[in-house]
Order: sequence, then structure tokens, then C-alpha cells
Amino acid sequence: MADRPIKQDTTEANSESREFPKPTSVMYKSLMVPGWGQIVNKQAWKVPIVYGLYAGIGYYTYTVHQDYKDYRAAFYNAQRGEDTDLKFGPTPEQLQGVNQNQLRTNRNSLRNRRDLMFVVLVLAHGLNAVDAYVFAHMRSFDVSDDLSARATISPELLALSTPGIKLSFKLNKK
Repeated sequence: MADRPIKQDTTEANSESREFPKPTSVMYKSLMVPGWGQIVNKQAWKVPIVYGLYAGIGYYTYTVHQDYKDYRAAFYNAQRGEDTDLKFGPTPEQLQGVNQNQLRTNRNSLRNRRDLMFVVLVLAHGLNAVDAYVFAHMRSFDVSDDLSARATISPELLALSTPGIKLSFKLNKK
């Protein structure tokens, strides 16, 4: 009974883990709900930036998609001529009389831009998670003003008795 370890050591480790969240946990939280990882990391000021980024990407994707639908309808109707079935809707007024090649080129360009924006949205979501993950790792680092370093240069003889120079850095902790 006297050989049992004291539970004080585990309490100290638990208090440190409560102070700094696990980086993988923060990353998964940020993947589930964008901004949750930033809140856990006590960086709530980043949450409006994250949602502003999502809103901007979403709005741009929506407008490009609307333009794509107009050009798709205009191109389809221009190919069919008079006997069109208006499969994609009527041709918008601003696109009536436009060359078929130009309609096709613009339609394809808008479709490619729209598809690229879905990739950008996934990358933004990943960037959100990576930001939360990296900052969770960095929270435990000491960045106070009293960090110091000392560099020394000294001559040294190596194992083969050839002269050399030794350069060493020592970081002093609190």
C-alpha cells in the first residue's frame, strides 16, 4: 500500500491538457462546424472571417451559376433556331443575336469558373481546419519577451584531429 504513486502528478497533467486542447480534436471540430476550432483556441475574432470567406465564395458561385444558365439557354436556343423547345428556358434579352461561338465559349468559361469555385470552397474549408490545428499546436509555445538565446563560437578538434569551428545556440527558458 505504501508503494502506490501519488495522484498529484496526474492531476497536474490533466490541468495542463485542459488548458491547451488537443490539436486533432480542434481540427475535427473545425471540420464539423467551421469556426468551432477557432473558438476552442480562443480566437473567436477569426470566426467572422471564416464565414465571410464562405459567404463570398458562395455568392460568387451563385452569380456565376446564374450567368452560366443564361448562356446555356441562349446557346441551346441559338443552335435549334426557330423550332426550339426552350429546354433550358428562353434566351435572355441581353444575349439575343450573339454569335454561337461566343455563346459557347462564354458558357464553357462560366461552367469552368463555377466548378472551380467548388474546389475553392473545399480548400477554404480545409484551410479553416488547418488554421485551427496549427494554432492548437502553437498555443503551448512560450512567446514572452524574456526569451533569450546565446551563441558561442569556439575552435574544436574533431575526432580525426582536423581543426574545425563549433557554432552552438542555447535557448534560455524562463
